[in-house]
Amino acid sequence: MTEPVLSVTDLRVVFDVDGQEQTAVKSASFEVRRGEVLAIVGESGSGKSVSAMSILGLLPRNATVSGSIRFDGRELLGLPKSELRAIRGARIAMIFQDPAAALNPVFTIGFQLVEAIREHNRHLSKAQARQRAVELLESVEVPEAVKRLGYYPHQLSGGQCQRVMIAMALACDPELLIADEPTTALDVTVQAEVLEVLRSMRERLSASILIITHDMGVVADMADRVVVMRRGEVVETAPVESLFASPTAVYTRELLDAVPRLGAREPAEQGRDAAAPVLAIENLTVEFGSALRKKFRAVDDASLTVGRGEIVALVGESGSGKTTLGRAAIGLSPVTGGTVAVEGLDLSTATRAERHAMRQRVGVVFQNPATSLNPRYSIGETVEEPLRVHLGLRGSALRDRADALLADVGLGGSWRERYPHELSGGQRQRVAIARAVALDPALLIADEPTSALDVSVQAKVLDVFRELQQRLGFACLFISHDLAVVDSLCDRVAVMQNGVIIEQGERERVLTAPEHAYTRRLIQSAPVPDPVDQRARRLARLAPLAG
Repeated sequence: MTEPVLSVTDLRVVFDVDGQEQTAVKSASFEVRRGEVLAIVGESGSGKSVSAMSILGLLPRNATVSGSIRFDGRELLGLPKSELRAIRGARIAMIFQDPAAALNPVFTIGFQLVEAIREHNRHLSKAQARQRAVELLESVEVPEAVKRLGYYPHQLSGGQCQRVMIAMALACDPELLIADEPTTALDVTVQAEVLEVLRSMRERLSASILIITHDMGVVADMADRVVVMRRGEVVETAPVESLFASPTAVYTRELLDAVPRLGAREPAEQGRDAAAPVLAIENLTVEFGSALRKKFRAVDDASLTVGRGEIVALVGESGSGKTTLGRAAIGLSPVTGGTVAVEGLDLSTATRAERHAMRQRVGVVFQNPATSLNPRYSIGETVEEPLRVHLGLRGSALRDRADALLADVGLGGSWRERYPHELSGGQRQRVAIARAVALDPALLIADEPTSALDVSVQAKVLDVFRELQQRLGFACLFISHDLAVVDSLCDRVAVMQNGVIIEQGERERVLTAPEHAYTRRLIQSAPVPDPVDQRARRLARLAPLAG
């Protein structure tokens, strides 16, 4: 058996919060062998990220860490800060979950890369470090690497920012790479490319990877072994194929059962009545820019309808125009050409009063509830606001209606007094859904509502969403990059590429027999929660490139 490069034994992490002890990790033991990929999985709050951060001593001062963390035979707990800094970056590197937040927005990509390189290679000149930065960006397949050095983080896509973070982590050829949710919220094609970069890095450097993720498709694609954590404890450790084929822990089976699988849904049921669509988009064009600046066409001649009681998915990569089309559907993006009509009302000719009335009939669920919910409002106040503003409800009628809505999404009782920061991501998203359906909308726009949620939490949110849609009968435009979620929830699918809807039709036909090569590439790039099947899919996807 290959010797471990990292051994974690009886790890315990306790936080002091206002004089009260909160245990994040009760007892965790695992090891990462040389040259292997170990995945740690579990729901939010299971202790995955806290365990990883404790390895490099990155937890806040109110954290008390005990147990043992040995790297290459050397104990890291209690190591002087100067010695620990010498290990960080040089021998153990970390890729953080949100690259846009981890990169400094006021410095260029080049400055940050050069700084990271020279921190551990003092003998290099700035010119040499800059050349090394270019080589690193090229190694992670960032296009026009020299030009990108002058870019700021906001000028890069999420996938490109993640590649920059990987390049920074590889600056000193580390022996161990810790990747915390490295593909969260990335499109399936970008995710596949990022995983290929990590896989090639391991092969080139014979490095070990500790990957923390809630995406069981990524686990099946990357991992050699898997550690399952729940409530601060390790409940199961097994080779990846054994874990997926015959998990021993009940919790592991629950996690795997909650994973949506592409193709698992039964064939389409009855057809939908499209005689009078709630949302009708015809030849829509959306451009940004002005006469003084080059115009950018975000949506190009797009046509789409959503009927009453129907869920239509809009899929595609970042930058394809999905969100812009969704915003144009409710009058929040400029319409350069074509028409958008909601319940027969043409937004281009509607009066201000008509547009205001229309928005009362449209609900929106945004991708990130942490930023879309007002942190100053309690959960009850959040749901009450549209009822108070638009329906004029007051007193007990207002409170009863808000409580009923919260109960519909499984947050009844004392939840109304809590604030967004006191809720998990899945709970916040339920509040966002309750607020969106508060006015009994005819149309709901859902923009990536489950992209950053754990699989079990995602399954619960989707169940809530499906039950509400069936009971209230609203039309829904569901914007997503998760094809398995789309397959489990939606009736029809429209595929966007570079602002153009290149293909649309019934869900079963588009996802099982796509007509366009781009749609086929999206489907082939989506990882499946089966190590054997995923390995075959990856080889089939890469075969044309190798040829």
